[in-house]
Amino acid sequence: MSKPIIAACEPLEVDLIAGKNYAWCACGRSKKQPFCDGSHKQCDIKPVVFKADKTEKVWLCMCKHTSNHPFCDDTHNTLKDDNT
Repeated sequence: MSKPIIAACEPLEVDLIAGKNYAWCACGRSKKQPFCDGSHKQCDIKPVVFKADKTEKVWLCMCKHTSNHPFCDDTHNTLKDDNT
């Protein structure tokens, strides 16, 4: 299995809209971070598709190593910023 690329070692604050579907980039290859742009077709990591339950600000994971996809769980604090 491919290893995700660290897009950033910090989360990104995003405004979600209730009822809207989102595709969070899990591979780190998207040029439209934190959302998918189809770049995952180069690997075997698929985006995480989710629907926002409510309109709110959230912190989405940019290191791609969270255990709470797509939300930040502070895993970035344990990673090196060199994609290792």
